[in-house]
Amino acid sequence: MVNLNQASLDKLLAFVKERFSGDSSGHDYFHTLRVYKMAMNIQKKEGGDEEIIAYASLLHDVDDHKLFPNGHAAKDYLEGEGFAFTKVERILKIIKDVSYKGSDSVSPDTLEGQIVQDADRLDAIGALGIARAFAYGGSKHRVMHDPDVKPKLFMNEKETFAHEGTSVNHFYEKLLKLKGMMNTKTAKEIAEERTKYMENYLEEFFAEWDGVR
Repeated sequence: MVNLNQASLDKLLAFVKERFSGDSSGHDYFHTLRVYKMAMNIQKKEGGDEEIIAYASLLHDVDDHKLFPNGHAAKDYLEGEGFAFTKVERILKIIKDVSYKGSDSVSPDTLEGQIVQDADRLDAIGALGIARAFAYGGSKHRVMHDPDVKPKLFMNEKETFAHEGTSVNHFYEKLLKLKGMMNTKTAKEIAEERTKYMENYLEEFFAEWDGVR
């Protein structure tokens, strides 16, 4: 782990695990752990404040609007742990900027924010990204694929959050775009390989869908 005392880390992990208990949408406890581990791996190569990155990555989804509308759990947790106001504000800013918002997406203005955003986006692509896309679609009772429904490729934040397309269209509406939205060199290299994996998967998906093989 990072430069956190074990008691503090155990408490934070327990909080996150309880927060996502029973989730089957792909935004579960293990997603948060993967984002944390990836963020710390990127930090080793790119630099940045370890403590800020650790707390922001572990708390990045606890107020996700898709799961917890109007939540303020991250702020409450950090203040309850006695974090200084300036650190709370830094971490909350990273959490605020992390989400994909279509054409209204932002690139964080700090290295720490860029690293956490990259780690979260990397978990949305590749083999795990494929699994999460279908898990989320299923949790929302969305159609897996409908050839008559075309992807909506250009959406702003409001349209992105309100959109209820198919799971396969989600690859074109968001996932395949993420490679070009990474901030750090390390994440860009990882995203290149994960995006190729998704492209190969989609090729096979459509071939099987059409009965070609």
